[in-house]
Amino acid sequence: MNTTSDGAAAGAAAQPGTWTCPFCSLLCDGFALESGSSLRLRGSDCPRARAGLAALDDIGALTPSVDGVACDLDAALDAAADRLAAARLPLFGGLATDVQGMRALYRLANVRGAILDHAHGEAMMPALRMLQDRGQMFTTLAEIRNRADLIVCVGTDAVSGHPEFFRRCAPVEGKDSAARVVFLAAGEGTPTAADIPWASAVDAVSPPGDAFDTVAMLAALVDGRRIHDADGVLAALAEAMRAARYCVIVWEPARLPPHGALVGEALLRLLMNLNRKTRAGAFTLGGNDGAQTANGAMSWLSGLPLRSRVGPQGVGHDPLQYASARLLEERAVDLLLWVASFTPGLPPPQTALPRIVLGHPGLTAGCAQAGSVFIPVATPGINADGHLLRSDNVVSLPLYAVRDDGLPTVAEVARALVGRLTTGTAAKEGA
Repeated sequence: MNTTSDGAAAGAAAQPGTWTCPFCSLLCDGFALESGSSLRLRGSDCPRARAGLAALDDIGALTPSVDGVACDLDAALDAAADRLAAARLPLFGGLATDVQGMRALYRLANVRGAILDHAHGEAMMPALRMLQDRGQMFTTLAEIRNRADLIVCVGTDAVSGHPEFFRRCAPVEGKDSAARVVFLAAGEGTPTAADIPWASAVDAVSPPGDAFDTVAMLAALVDGRRIHDADGVLAALAEAMRAARYCVIVWEPARLPPHGALVGEALLRLLMNLNRKTRAGAFTLGGNDGAQTANGAMSWLSGLPLRSRVGPQGVGHDPLQYASARLLEERAVDLLLWVASFTPGLPPPQTALPRIVLGHPGLTAGCAQAGSVFIPVATPGINADGHLLRSDNVVSLPLYAVRDDGLPTVAEVARALVGRLTTGTAAKEGA
């Protein structure tokens, strides 16, 4: 079973600076938790963090089940191992776990020749495709705080999925000036100056046309080409971007239309043009539910990203063929192993295939049913230690448990399944 670290004893609330929030990829580590009958956030009103903590209240029995019948952990592991052994091509989906969980799942996937794809795989593909085809120019949270004087959010309000983003971008103490923030075609709910009090100015620009046309026109104007701009707003923005000392383009692949990789490539060309005479970088918003971590660990271990199949015959990557929704719709796989350890807001997709769910205890009601093996697992940063990769992809932050509910971690369950599949006996290590 999981153990807590010296940094946060089980049953004690974390103090400011000792707790890292696992509920979005910003991994904010400046908040505190207040103990009691339930955990309460102090130092922020972040809706994602509060919802994640609230989902841990009154979660009921922490009992595994097989085909809807409650059982002990060993029985659930035996049933899961039997179903994995019978599968010819399993899909490991969800993958909402930490570094150690993903490493263990990768070893399990190798034993069974499985395909791995994250629950947010579709949203990750535009940025991944751009990286594969053209490369990448990225920046970090620290660079934004220290250097940025212009932040352009393209097609995103930035805070819907990452509520603390602009607080994390606030300039460091002693910085000469704050950044101007511009929202380009961000839609409804765009933050205002009142929402970003540290900004020197906050503007919203909503030119007609789709995302690709807008970005393509802006890129042409940044490049100095003379094109028709009816109201002049894009021309003014292009001039501001050329004049900036350090411009940051913020984009969110999950909010892009189909073929969003084309928008990503247009943004990259724009950045390349800017960097000829000034400094500029991109910040990609995404990677929630451990998506950044899963893709990073997969790449470290195999040399290829998610949407790959691993096994004794090698590794193969196909970003289209190995999409979870397509595989399940076409019945190209014969078993789904779903991992969702952070919140109950990531249930497994409905399917007639056999399912093994390593999930948040809040998923019990929806997963304890015929055809499913359900094993409740610990949440990294709540009742298990762990590590997650931050959204800017430059640092892996430690997570410390603040209580012990006696739940196994994803890594412990995966290691136990590897033991059963490779030896044919119940492997007690780590479970």
